[in-house]
Amino acid sequence: MDIYRKDSMATLVKDNAYVGRGIVIGKTADAKKAVVAYFIMGRSENSRNRVFIERGDEVIIEPFDVSKVEDPSLIIYSPIKKWENKLIVTNGDQTDTVYDFIKDGKTFEEALETREFEPDAPNFTPRISGMLTFGEKDFAYKMSILKSADAEGSACNRYTFSYAATAGLGHFIHTYACDGNPLPTFQGEPERVAIPDDIDTFLNEIWENLNEQNKISIYVRYIDLETGAVENRMINKNK
Repeated sequence: MDIYRKDSMATLVKDNAYVGRGIVIGKTADAKKAVVAYFIMGRSENSRNRVFIERGDEVIIEPFDVSKVEDPSLIIYSPIKKWENKLIVTNGDQTDTVYDFIKDGKTFEEALETREFEPDAPNFTPRISGMLTFGEKDFAYKMSILKSADAEGSACNRYTFSYAATAGLGHFIHTYACDGNPLPTFQGEPERVAIPDDIDTFLNEIWENLNEQNKISIYVRYIDLETGAVENRMINKNK
């Protein structure tokens, strides 16, 4: 068993009808850029009625058709925000929690101690989060998952993973192991993935292999570690 194997994103998502929402963080193979990707999927009309919108460094999720919104509480949020040398990415409104705590000089972990999985029984969708911290022409990153301790949602278990950025390596965490009813929560450590140098290659590798019926939107950002220059790509299925 090769525990250091790096799979492609295509391999990890192409035969899985419903990985849910996903975060990838890593460094390009040439070691020149930090990489963040976030995508959302949905099974219900309410979940599918969404688009990504970019506002400066921030990414916002908004309804595609306002007249069809049923419950905005768990589907409308800002998945990506930046504060000074930190870039935050999450699958819910805990983005704001982490942002506020970091602004106050507190930590990623302290912020997420105040949150738990989503109140959407019987799925108890986990909250997944990541944060990149940039230093002198390099960065480190953390990823977190908050998930139910049991099928009843009686307690929340919190897991945090800390990574040194390594050339060509990224980590992928997603909300669900696969499709189901109820949806089975992601298990284990974030998955090791290969990160290509080209942003369009990476974008297409993910988007083209996500389930066609269930995919909604994707956003990818490459950040040059030498200059700080940012390159973004975004696809919304709803147009």
